[in-house]
Amino acid sequence: MTALIFSVLASACIFLIFKLFPKWGIDTFQAIVFNYFTAFICGIALFHNEWQASSWTHREWLAPAVIASLLFISLFVIMGLSAQRNGVAPTSIAVKMSMALSVITMIAFYHEPLSVLKISGIILAIAGVVSVSIPAKTDDVEARSPWMLLVLFIGSGLLDVVLNVTQERFLAHLSPSLFSAIGFGFAGLLGLLILMVQIVLRKARFEWKNLIAGIILGIPNYFSIYLLLAAYTSTGWTDSTVLAVINVSVVGLAAVLGWLIFKEKMTKLRMIGFLGAIGAIVCIYFSEI
Repeated sequence: MTALIFSVLASACIFLIFKLFPKWGIDTFQAIVFNYFTAFICGIALFHNEWQASSWTHREWLAPAVIASLLFISLFVIMGLSAQRNGVAPTSIAVKMSMALSVITMIAFYHEPLSVLKISGIILAIAGVVSVSIPAKTDDVEARSPWMLLVLFIGSGLLDVVLNVTQERFLAHLSPSLFSAIGFGFAGLLGLLILMVQIVLRKARFEWKNLIAGIILGIPNYFSIYLLLAAYTSTGWTDSTVLAVINVSVVGLAAVLGWLIFKEKMTKLRMIGFLGAIGAIVCIYFSEI
């Protein structure tokens, strides 16, 4: 349970940090690039003793690490922009309610039983995302980007599946902690390449505050993934239940903090979406008991 609880806290911190970037005048993309190097260093520094010599000869983890890195950086960029444009609550719900897609995949992949409660939970999750994606009449329509919520919903579901399948099938010779670090390292290298091109073309300028912001972001980012992988093996629950409980907890915590700290607007549709998210997890959780 410890891994699960701290995974929730780390994930909620990510949304709040993104929301603060505009107030600090932070370049989101630069911070994301440096965040991945920070996450890589965290993993290597803390868990380098878990490295096995057989990891080089059994490299079945390499392809999933590359795929995860591509999803890490692309989704993180969109997540940061969405938190700033759409708000913390809608963004967190779109990201975490992607578990509906993940649960469907896990049911098919692992032949988990499909019940009425689980089907109801999936439907509620999708309805919740649709509800929070609809702009309020008083919102600045130009500032909002509902398409980002849909991309995050689908992409985050894919990332959850990649991480889960990797944990179950490809980490016989590499620990989850080091896999997370390597995936972040690949993402950092890709982001650095893009950033260097931007600087050469004078479309971006390096600033130290972006580096500092990346360090602040990278620490909870690393542990959100590492602890998610750890929770799969430490709780004794089925994978879909672990994912569901973590996601709804993040949604609830991020939404409450977004409303309290940033005074994000509470509309009837967003409340429906929030309640739908809670209902989705309740249905899925009890379907596993």
